[in-house]
Amino acid sequence: MAGTTRSASGAARAVVLRLDDLALPPRYLTVPSHLPVSDLLGSLPIPSSSYYLTADGRPLPGSSPVSALPPSASVQLRLRALRGGGGDGGATGAESRDCYLSMYLAKKPDKADPNEARLSRFTCCALSGEPLAAPAVADRLGNLYNKEALVEALLHKRLPKALSHVRGLRDMIPIHLHPRPGADAAGEEVRFQCPITGLEFNGKYQFLALRGCGHVLSVKALKEVKTSACLVCHKEFDEADKMPINGTEEEVAVLRKRMEEERGKVKEKKDKKVGNGLSGNKHAPAAVAAAGAEKLENGKKGDVASAKRFKASDHAPAHANKEVYASIFTSSRKSDFKETYSCRSLPLGRN
Repeated sequence: MAGTTRSASGAARAVVLRLDDLALPPRYLTVPSHLPVSDLLGSLPIPSSSYYLTADGRPLPGSSPVSALPPSASVQLRLRALRGGGGDGGATGAESRDCYLSMYLAKKPDKADPNEARLSRFTCCALSGEPLAAPAVADRLGNLYNKEALVEALLHKRLPKALSHVRGLRDMIPIHLHPRPGADAAGEEVRFQCPITGLEFNGKYQFLALRGCGHVLSVKALKEVKTSACLVCHKEFDEADKMPINGTEEEVAVLRKRMEEERGKVKEKKDKKVGNGLSGNKHAPAAVAAAGAEKLENGKKGDVASAKRFKASDHAPAHANKEVYASIFTSSRKSDFKETYSCRSLPLGRN
């Protein structure tokens, strides 16, 4: 309610200021009549651009004097709708905050746990994803497979491009994984361990496979026991026989280089055998033919060793006349033929 009072300084008005939009109780003020209505909000810490005043439901200019208020009206403070900072007339400040909160609090997609990925490489087949089981094999880069799954993929040519370095059975290295006691019965995911140190085959520790015998041992075991023989079967091995299992990028690069070198040596040896005509019977006729062609080009027909003519006299029995023995297998001598009017002296078989 608004009313009028007298004071030494002149007329004054009693005004009720309602602050419902701010969730505050109403304020009862007594102010001089000549002051503007905007002075009623001087004690409130809000900018003038964020509110406006109404009297009897009608907007009241902030510059209006208090004396212009209706005698029985109260003044209502109303908050303006906040506009976007860019003057776009769209989002309010509250809406902007809500957008930021929604963006940062929204659940992001789960990233692959590196620990789980590492564990999977040591417990599952790199091709089928099934748990590793005997018989297991490793390729020349240290990846692990179930042999049955890898052989089937090779037969049906279903190997992915990432495993194109596996070309056949020669690229498979049989390995022997030592089982953990009771792991299968308990249904544990880690089912293998080092037979010497007992370290679990879970990706947290480094393991090596010995290419000669196939036993898989931890690096720690080979460091603690300085030997050049397998600690399980006692078979001798060289430093080059140590193959890291699921090694680092640097270790895989070294294994890949070694694999290419070994393949290059095999190919060079094979080409050398083919060049020398020693690669098998299927290449022997070609080698002889090539040698014969070379002799013919040089004008030495009949000099090929494999084309030597058979002479019966060289195989005559003991105490036998070689000439008589040879006559059994050959025609008569040319001097026995005499040219007459009815025949010519030609070797037997040509007349």
